[in-house]
Amino acid sequence: IRDRYQRRVRDPHQHTTNSTTIMQPPSSALDWSDLDQGGKIQAMYVWIGGSGEDLRGKTRTLESIPKDPSELPIWNFDGSSTGQAPGKDSEVLLIPSRIYRDPFRRGDNILVLCECVHPVTLKPLPSNTRAECAQIMEQAKDSHPWFGIEQEYTLMSKGKWPLGWPEGGFPGPQGPYYCSAGSDVNFGRQIVEHHYRACLHAGVKIAGSNAEVMPGQWEFQVGPCEGIQMGDDLWMARYILLRVAEYYGTVVSFHPKPVTGDWNGAGCHTNFSTKAMREDGGFQEIVKAIEKLSKVHNEHIAVYGKENDKRLTGHHETAPITQFSWGVANRGASIRVPRQTEKDGKGYFEDRRPASNADPYLVTARIVKTVIIE
Repeated sequence: IRDRYQRRVRDPHQHTTNSTTIMQPPSSALDWSDLDQGGKIQAMYVWIGGSGEDLRGKTRTLESIPKDPSELPIWNFDGSSTGQAPGKDSEVLLIPSRIYRDPFRRGDNILVLCECVHPVTLKPLPSNTRAECAQIMEQAKDSHPWFGIEQEYTLMSKGKWPLGWPEGGFPGPQGPYYCSAGSDVNFGRQIVEHHYRACLHAGVKIAGSNAEVMPGQWEFQVGPCEGIQMGDDLWMARYILLRVAEYYGTVVSFHPKPVTGDWNGAGCHTNFSTKAMREDGGFQEIVKAIEKLSKVHNEHIAVYGKENDKRLTGHHETAPITQFSWGVANRGASIRVPRQTEKDGKGYFEDRRPASNADPYLVTARIVKTVIIE
């Protein structure tokens, strides 16, 4: 017994965790990413799971590099394991919709964003909100709807407490953390930089990032994107963020109010414009759009994310969830019009109501329906 114990202690590639022995491979075995693929391509099919918030993915081998999603094979998965089908009829089809470069496997390998459909009727599953969004964007294409979304999120330890916070305790009050520098006020920058570069490699139209008001909370921006690309790129950016966080043993929370109390929540502020709004005289078009939005406030709130009432309280740079308001440079309003837009007489507006866990397909489709179609 003593000999076995001593051999185990002397082995530098072995350690124990919670009484379970885990063998670690030698460092040379970890360098598998440079192995030749024999001319084959690995394609990670990615889809939205049954909750409408979770992301799933699995890999298949391709013989050649596809130039268009239509060249990719339709695949399937066990929907009973993702909350998307019953066990007695569990098959769900994956329809490739958009291709991205794989920032993890690199080379010619790809990430494939997919839609989920029923294998017999070919109708979109309830979790497939992309299908209707694509139809709505097609109807509105002559208006050239542009979007830019500001995705806020919180980096957590595996104990589900924000990075940089004393475990089970609280840091100093908000103030020094927004756009901060320094290890005493900025937590998780390496993850953020890794994610930013991975999105650029993938082809996601990421536009920027910054530390947010609550410590451990961050934001990245995607856009401007026209039509359906907005939802596609944001979902893929979320997937890439989750994958990057795996490397650091960190959990990503998209909950709109991850910590109760005097702390900012997390949103998914959605900037929007049409061609008419971006041209001379566009400010009046913006005012008309806001008037339309004011009449269907509840319909928008219904698709702007779960538990959003915990965030839209009228405090921490939000408007009350029960009230609609707008203003120039007002971050406490439902709709903010940038000061520069007012000055130029054209531009865009920001819908500050969507929560960080909102489905961008539902959000962008609802805005287009209200402002352009209805």
